[in-house]
Amino acid sequence: MVMFKPIACSRMYDLSPRIRGLWDALFALVSVRSGVELEIIAHAAPAPLSELWARPDMGAVFMCGYPFSRMPEAARPTALAAPVSSEAWSVDQPLYASHILVASTGPVSAVADLATARWGWTVRDSQSGYHAARSYLAGRFAGTMKQGTTVGPLLNPSGIVAALKDGRIDAGAIDAYAFQLLSMHERDAIDGLRILATTDPLPAPLLVAAQTLPADIATALQRSLVTLHETPEGAAALERLGLRRFSAVAPSAYDVLPQRADDADRRLGISW
Repeated sequence: MVMFKPIACSRMYDLSPRIRGLWDALFALVSVRSGVELEIIAHAAPAPLSELWARPDMGAVFMCGYPFSRMPEAARPTALAAPVSSEAWSVDQPLYASHILVASTGPVSAVADLATARWGWTVRDSQSGYHAARSYLAGRFAGTMKQGTTVGPLLNPSGIVAALKDGRIDAGAIDAYAFQLLSMHERDAIDGLRILATTDPLPAPLLVAAQTLPADIATALQRSLVTLHETPEGAAALERLGLRRFSAVAPSAYDVLPQRADDADRRLGISW
């Protein structure tokens, strides 16, 4: 018997009050359909995400795949599902990418300029805001990049966007799904910026539950998530968030993330 309400939290994608409201509505629907009473919380920035991911009452909480993959298998939270974006970079799978953003009138006009650009990064345990950019650079400038000026931690996509707009950085990577949400609902936030490149698709951030959550409750939440698109109200809630559906994911799918990050560190030979 659960003596608390499991929490739901979309903090990773709470890019504005409006967008958070859409997530809250989706979680409320998941709660009704699963029969699990969820407490929907904000855990707003700058509260550390690591504190959120350590909570024993997680019911459906977004978690970045990189820190998930770095945890020992026995210590990982329970993987419920990951979102499938309607954008082409998802290839209709629970994948995402990062967009390399630059200012439309800034000093970076071509991919070749990225080797000497002032880079901004979010946090070092972020796949989309840190490791994706380094992997991209390692694939193009391995052994030729020199240590340059970098700015971070900028915490989240909004921090990257702000730093680009005020000229503190020349380039930065943000979660392509976060950019999709901004394009849909907060277009003014990305005015004056453009996508210079997009990184390879990789396993998307996933919704997780605490290991201590009873298995039947976790199963009910997962079932509600992966069948949400099958109902008119669920499909509408997903569409408002630019999603086709949620898909179950294998924890082992995320093991590629630390492998790629370690490879990029070796090939670049410079630290941020």
